[in-house]
Amino acid sequence: MSQITCFTNTIICGDARDKLKELPAKSVNCLVTSPPYFKQRNYAVENQIGAENEPAEYIDNLLTIFAECHRVLTDDGTFWLNLGDKYIDGELLGMPWRVALALKGQGWLLRSDIIWHKPNAMPSSVKNRPTTDHEYLFLFVKNKNYYYDVDAIREPHVTFTEKSKMKGGRNHFGKVNGTPEDGKYGGNPNLHNGRWDQAFHPKGRNRRTVWSISLSKFREAHFAVFPEKLVELCVKAGCPPQGVVLDPFIGSGTVAVVAQKLGRQYIGIDCNAQYCDMARSRLTQLPLLV
Repeated sequence: MSQITCFTNTIICGDARDKLKELPAKSVNCLVTSPPYFKQRNYAVENQIGAENEPAEYIDNLLTIFAECHRVLTDDGTFWLNLGDKYIDGELLGMPWRVALALKGQGWLLRSDIIWHKPNAMPSSVKNRPTTDHEYLFLFVKNKNYYYDVDAIREPHVTFTEKSKMKGGRNHFGKVNGTPEDGKYGGNPNLHNGRWDQAFHPKGRNRRTVWSISLSKFREAHFAVFPEKLVELCVKAGCPPQGVVLDPFIGSGTVAVVAQKLGRQYIGIDCNAQYCDMARSRLTQLPLLV
């Protein structure tokens, strides 16, 4: 990791397509990023991602950047990608899945699609479809042997709480064939053989694939930013302690801020000098890594 030392805990201003080439191969443990969405916002930067004329061009530009990310990521590294969708001429583009499938074609392994549910999503005046209150988060890896700390992001059990939908509740606890399902859960050994010690881990249940996290605001940014809680889950699960987290679209610096708070190192890249200054300013207000 010595080759990467001069890059760690820095915000690099420039085009990710160029700056990523300067990073050593297999030097980053975790990639967490939310690229500019297609046709969503003008960042007033030449050749900016998201301003392409056609979806295919946007996807190709992202693939170029993530090919370099694949090179700099360790073999056991994880890649967490957040993308929102876009309506053009009244039709949903399906952009998150277009990008995800293109990344699979590039050699990335898709391990999970996660729904980021936004409880405080902006209301909509639309009357011919549901109001959107979610985005996608994809977990990609380079191979099947990758770092993932399942215990770091466990969530509370609900089976024996007031939120439980399980009929009979505690009457089923620990009993062989105690669960009533004859359908889709039929034959599940964890439930029907009473193996509750495995189904109910003392640290909580394995985190599900719907994450309900509110949108965040940063006073210097005139738009909603990547929520720290969302990034925190990715970093805790996907980056070992003191590892390096990379965001090639660092924006206001949320990924770097979370990485430093969690005792990880960071590398942030952005082509907008104003955002780079904003990220550096946020980081100066945090305790230094020790």
